[in-house]
Amino acid sequence: MKLTEFYHEVAKRADTPKVQINAADVSRVLSVMFDVLEDLKPVEAFDLVSKGLASAEKRRR
Repeated sequence: MKLTEFYHEVAKRADTPKVQINAADVSRVLSVMFDVLEDLKPVEAFDLVSKGLASAEKRRR
């Protein structure tokens, strides 16, 4: 999956009947997220991503 495809998929999943989120908004927010992660030590960044993935897994149950 390419990064732009990822942004589009996130935008599609984030849309609700009341709130439409486009890929440009997602791109801007996730770009800043990646900037924040880049400022962290790799161990901290991967720990944070791991926690986010664990949270996503709990939502799917």
